[in-house]
Amino acid sequence: MTSRTSTMMEPRTVFLCLCHCSPPCHLLHYPLQKALLILYFQRFLGWNDNLGTAIYHTFVALCYLTPILGALIADSWLGKFKTIVSLSIVYTIGQVVIAVSSINDLTDFNHDGTPDSISVHVALSMIGLVLIALGTGGIKPCVSAFGGDQFEEGQEKQRNRFFSIFYLAINAGSLLSTIITPMLRVQVCGIHSKQACYPLAFGVPAALMAVSLIVFVIGSGMYKKVQPQGNIMSKVARCIGFAIKNRIRHRSKKFPKREHWLDWASEKYDSGARRHEQPRVTIPLPSFCFPLVTFQGIIEIQPDQMQTVNAILIVIMVPIVDAVVYPLIAKCGLNFTSLKKMTVGMFLASMAFVAAAIVQVEIDKTLPVFPKGNEVQIKVLNIGDSNMTVSFPGTTETYNQMSQPKDFMTFNVDNLSINISSTGSPVTPVTHNFESGHRHTLLVWAPSNYQVVKDGLNQKPEKGRNGIRFVNAFGESFNVTMDGEVYNNVSSHDASEYLFFSSGVKSFTINSPEISQQCGKEFKTSYLGFGSAFTYVITRKSDGCPEAKAFEDISPNTVSMALQIPQYFLLTCGEVVFSVTGLEFSYSQAPSNMKSVLQAGWLLTVAVGNIIVLIVAGAGQFSEQWAEYVLFAALLLVVCVIFAIMARFYTYINPAEVEAQFDKDDKEDYLEKSNPYAKLDSVSQTQM
Repeated sequence: MTSRTSTMMEPRTVFLCLCHCSPPCHLLHYPLQKALLILYFQRFLGWNDNLGTAIYHTFVALCYLTPILGALIADSWLGKFKTIVSLSIVYTIGQVVIAVSSINDLTDFNHDGTPDSISVHVALSMIGLVLIALGTGGIKPCVSAFGGDQFEEGQEKQRNRFFSIFYLAINAGSLLSTIITPMLRVQVCGIHSKQACYPLAFGVPAALMAVSLIVFVIGSGMYKKVQPQGNIMSKVARCIGFAIKNRIRHRSKKFPKREHWLDWASEKYDSGARRHEQPRVTIPLPSFCFPLVTFQGIIEIQPDQMQTVNAILIVIMVPIVDAVVYPLIAKCGLNFTSLKKMTVGMFLASMAFVAAAIVQVEIDKTLPVFPKGNEVQIKVLNIGDSNMTVSFPGTTETYNQMSQPKDFMTFNVDNLSINISSTGSPVTPVTHNFESGHRHTLLVWAPSNYQVVKDGLNQKPEKGRNGIRFVNAFGESFNVTMDGEVYNNVSSHDASEYLFFSSGVKSFTINSPEISQQCGKEFKTSYLGFGSAFTYVITRKSDGCPEAKAFEDISPNTVSMALQIPQYFLLTCGEVVFSVTGLEFSYSQAPSNMKSVLQAGWLLTVAVGNIIVLIVAGAGQFSEQWAEYVLFAALLLVVCVIFAIMARFYTYINPAEVEAQFDKDDKEDYLEKSNPYAKLDSVSQTQM
């Protein structure tokens, strides 16, 4: 495709361009699935949550900072094609390295199932992540810009469709990685010990990346390859710097004003109009950065429970918007320019956060109340054989054997006094240092026998999981196994810690020397919803066999997750209209020798936007989640207004036409300098 005889590409050629540019897209933009990497850090490398999360976010930040490096290499030295191929090799090596780092048998010399030198695995993991960040970051701006290069002047419609398909491929990859990667991880593999198969989960993307690279290289002869034109960023910077210095040096009123402030560089750069006019073409684009970084950061916020909905809706909405919505708007005679589309996208995203705030208010109405400040909450469980009377400040309650207690009662820890009594027995005061701000369960089985247990739950279980703990009413300790998790040595008349499980019916087994072989040891929970907590009290029946009774500590969520769909729909529509258009806009308005650099600048807004959002959210310290959503909605509206005003005064340019004019001017300057009498002769002939 190096020679063209028509301004319109054949459909076959367009199809091949899209096919060869698109296959690696999902791999390039989603190198490692978040959940997989976090689990690998925690369960294989043994890092705690904070360290694993910090390393992951550092890795993501690096992925969004390295595009500038890749763009400079592509536009200044190697060109986009060679940059993609070179950094794809780096990328693939990084994936192979991290896959090797996850092989347990690599340093498990004694075959006990645990690596003998975890530092080797950590070192390989860090090397792999750095190589992946360099590869994926360097490729990001080059792939989109390289795809745009395949279209000629007059093929704006086809180029716009390419960017839509490109963005769809990215999110389709995200969706597939979310579904497939966990399936690969849960497979069991290993030579000497069988464990979760991280090498497979990391290795399959590495193999697919290698295949996509081969496919990409096979199509080399079909691509249009724009040659790099030197270090344009350095030239632009020098030009701008000279213009500023020259303007300051000639700030006196005796020097006439010039049409554009960059014209102050003409003394040094007038021999190459392109070199000092290129900044004039490019500089208006970064002026949109403040609104863009704010929007790009905010749209990244996603609830964990429905993390795939956004990707699914994007896969659905991109073709609908591109093939149905935009053509209908065009038929209505509306001039729906790129910047207008992006403004509408910001507004839709703002409305998505308004919808999120409304849903959050409904959720908050169903949330349990937890103790604050100097408060404590107490619930009584009678696991004995007779009724118990427990007196608190201002109230006295009677608890029947194994009866469902009332909800947690709230008291001030400073004047808290509790007494236990039973018919015919003396009153026993409860002596315990209750920890303020926490829930406690008072286990009683006789007037003089009690145990206070701190619950350890100060909020709803995260990610829709369900907290389960066991209370032992037996005379000896026992073990409980539930869904692969083990409660070890639950002491007599004591409670275990909470462990957390997904929704559904769970089976559990009780193991204790006290339990006869004739007794059943297998039990099932009731259906676990989302965000609940239960205490299962294990008591002995009259025949000596165990019996399990459940007590609700935190009720499951009652607000349907389907209520989040409207906000996701609005957010997805905003993202499709904004992000796809932004990719095409940043490409179409950039000079030919700065296409990748402008794409990298677009990607950089994602990183900076996330930093801004983290700062705003951290500084706010909102006690209510809905208030934070309202803040983001208001912030987006303000940004939307600023962006709309800036867009109103933006003048669209055609870089190809501008550069053609520059070439013409350069040619005339050259001819004039080489033949200074040509212009004079022309004037003389005209006068005659």
